[in-house]
Amino acid sequence: MENGKSRLEKTKEEVEEVKVIMMDNLNKASERSDKLNDLEDRAEELLEKSKGFEKTSNHLKQKKRWENKKMKVVFISIGVVAAVIIIGLIIGVITWNS
Repeated sequence: MENGKSRLEKTKEEVEEVKVIMMDNLNKASERSDKLNDLEDRAEELLEKSKGFEKTSNHLKQKKRWENKKMKVVFISIGVVAAVIIIGLIIGVITWNS
């Protein structure tokens, strides 16, 4: 009978060890779940910030494009005015010398 009792005790000890291991596994799974939820929240926040950044950068890109176009128009206008003045002076000098 003592052999049977020791087998029963061994089995109870093994069951207790398995129980401890399973509880540890459940705790670890719960911790992983919490970490995954936190990671998901941070990923969603990052996605929202990236959308805001994209919108801001597109707006800035468009603003800079318009500024560049305005500068081109100003430089072309200055060039045309300078060319007209130079041509006017040349024609004035030619007609004055004639």
